[in-house]
Amino acid sequence: MYFKHGSGHPIPFVCNERTIGKSINRHPWDTVIKAAMRKYPNPMNPCVVGVDVLDRSLDNQGRLHSHRLLSTEWGLPSIVKAILGTSRTLTYIEEHSVVDPVEKKMELCSTNITLTNLVSVDERLVYTPHPENPEKTVLTQEAIITVKGISLSSYLESLMANTISSNARKGRDALEWVISKLNTELEELKSTREGMKPAMAAASTDK
Repeated sequence: MYFKHGSGHPIPFVCNERTIGKSINRHPWDTVIKAAMRKYPNPMNPCVVGVDVLDRSLDNQGRLHSHRLLSTEWGLPSIVKAILGTSRTLTYIEEHSVVDPVEKKMELCSTNITLTNLVSVDERLVYTPHPENPEKTVLTQEAIITVKGISLSSYLESLMANTISSNARKGRDALEWVISKLNTELEELKSTREGMKPAMAAASTDK
């Protein structure tokens, strides 16, 4: 799809769609952040097939900076592949996050680094404590989808926006799954520690 510039030369059509959502998690901020850092892999988001930590460091304010590379299978429908003119489904996403334990805020920004000549998906997630209930966490999510120089761009953007919305729901379920897994691991650790106490007490008595 093209529009004509004043000079008469065709210019690729670029269209944007922005989606914004907010959800409330029933767990404290600290718990949610631990789960967010260990979110992948999980059975709710099988499209994420690999995660590589490229860099992780603390700044002089105690904030944790992470730079990760996610390998994902977009699973595009055949008609979308035909419109985009590509059969490629494996895409790479660059993710930067900052966790501020003092301000109790985690901000995560991600963007695809594959197929950028055709489509860009920029996402921003912010986790903060609920202003009225510190035992809950507020997640604010924003995504900007840009399809470049392709017919049916509005259709593609709408389709991808729906996909992001669906993945956001799966992402919330994934956090619950990870939190449950972390709680189970903690209970198992406590149980193991309790089971070791009699043996440790007996060994101390023998001495």
